[in-house]
Amino acid sequence: MQRFNDTTKNDLHSRPPLERMLRIHQTLSTGKFPNAVTLARELEVSTKSVHRDIEFMRDRLGLPIEFNVGKNGYFYTGEVSAFPTMQITEGELFALVVAEKALQQYRGTSFEKPLLSAIKKMEQALPDTISLNLADIEQTISFRTRAEQILDLEIFDALAKAAARRQQIELAYRKPGQTKSEPRLVDPYHLANINGEWYLFAYDHARKDIRTFAPARIKSVKPTGEVFKRPEKFSLEKRLRDSFGVHSGEGAHEVVIRFNPRAADYVREKKWHPSQQLRELKGGGVELKLKLSSLLEIERWVLSWGGDAKVLKPRELAEAVRNSAKKILKT
Repeated sequence: MQRFNDTTKNDLHSRPPLERMLRIHQTLSTGKFPNAVTLARELEVSTKSVHRDIEFMRDRLGLPIEFNVGKNGYFYTGEVSAFPTMQITEGELFALVVAEKALQQYRGTSFEKPLLSAIKKMEQALPDTISLNLADIEQTISFRTRAEQILDLEIFDALAKAAARRQQIELAYRKPGQTKSEPRLVDPYHLANINGEWYLFAYDHARKDIRTFAPARIKSVKPTGEVFKRPEKFSLEKRLRDSFGVHSGEGAHEVVIRFNPRAADYVREKKWHPSQQLRELKGGGVELKLKLSSLLEIERWVLSWGGDAKVLKPRELAEAVRNSAKKILKT
């Protein structure tokens, strides 16, 4: 994509390139013969910028622009009914509408406004005639979440800005099951939305390690005035590669779970983990094998299947599921 890097002082405060080209188009459509000097004066930019705009209009947008030496100005050699807008296929427009609906998971966060603004700008640049019934899409596609995460927008915004600006912060954080918050001095490395929930991955100075924080449990965020350099070796993908969610451990567990025919189709229809291997069983069941670094989240997942899942390996996971099931029965 061509960049418009104007170099004069006036250009720094000038109109955006698209608006300039629209003004040039309007002037040419009147039948006048403007040259680069008159256009630059009107648009308050350099003549170099005008030349670049006209080259873009002619070479990239296909507009019939030529220079008349006798009249010392540019003109259209043929009829131009309208300034060409963004070219987009029906499939791309369909994907754009679906993407706007998918923004539901960002509703209420500091990302919602800029994302919606960007999509609206693209929609406004679309051609007036497009043979796709958007009303039909509204009625046929939607996104829903089972449980919407409750976020303090001011805290979330502070976390996002601190991570982007590499600013060290002090959190007042409450662990699950506790009533009081404790101070945590952290370097916020990364904010991630995993399975519809937000998490902050940050270096905890007291524990001298990377920890995972749930924004919903953060009561306050206070900048320390210090900045940090995020390690080049930090990679969220590598960190979570052997986890079943957001918890990564130091172990190496081979997990084998057997599902009966009632649950087998649901298991086959998803990729639950990069390491997964499926083995078909006689009678319609299926066996799922995983390699995980932690058993915490897989235990909860197995319990969610009720009696349709049975842990074969490791023994410690089978015991943990059995004990949890007994506790459920006692309550």
